This record gives sequence, structure tokens and C-alpha cells, in this order.
Amino acid sequence: QVQLVESGGGLVQAGGSLRLSCAASGRTFSSYAMGWFRQAPGKEREFVAAISWSGDFPYYADSVKGRFTISRDNAKNTVYLRMNSLKPEDTAVYYCARGHGLRPTERYEYDYWGQGTQVTVSA
Repeated sequence: QVQLVESGGGLVQAGGSLRLSCAASGRTFSSYAMGWFRQAPGKEREFVAAISWSGDFPYYADSVKGRFTISRDNAKNTVYLRMNSLKPEDTAVYYCARGHGLRPTERYEYDYWGQGTQVTVSA
């Protein structure tokens, strides 16, 4: 069983920054791609960023490209999402998940999910 626990969310003003962390249990963390999704109230859960098992080939949704950076530390079983220049429209619950393939971007490509961490960006 794989457990994913997100942290680092909070309230920030527009233009500010946050770094989310996702700690994974289990020995196979370094064998899988990892991704971040987000879900705003009344909206579908959407892809934000993904990173391959090796840390190469980061991939981003157009809406966050140039502002967010995904990274991972396989020695710590942790994946990160650095979020800069935050906008009110970035407000959502952010989820990390374990993915399959090189650049998984669809929800069906992910099998384990964390419980989410709230990010709120005030105008």
C-alpha cells in the first residue's frame, strides 16, 4: 500500500510563493512518475505538473508554465511543487499522485492519491 501525504499549503497574497511537499511511503517511489493536480470549488480536478521517475522530463499545464516548478528527491521519497507568482485563480486543493509512464497527464494514469492540501491566493 502506498500512502501520499501533502503539506505546505496555506493562504498567500497574489504574487507570493509557496512550496508544496508530498511524502510517499513505500520502497518503489523512485520507480514511478509523480504528478500534481488541483481542484477548485465547482470544477473538475485538473492536471498541474508531472515528473518522470528519474526527475527528468518535467511537464506542466499551460496555465502554470513558467511559474511552477516540480522536482523530486528520491532519497527522501518526496516530490515538491514550487509555486511562484501566484494568482487568485490558482486557489484550489492540490493533490499529489503516483503515475505511470513518462509524462502522465490524465487522471486515469495515476493510481494512488494524497488527501490534498488547500492553497488560497488572495487578491
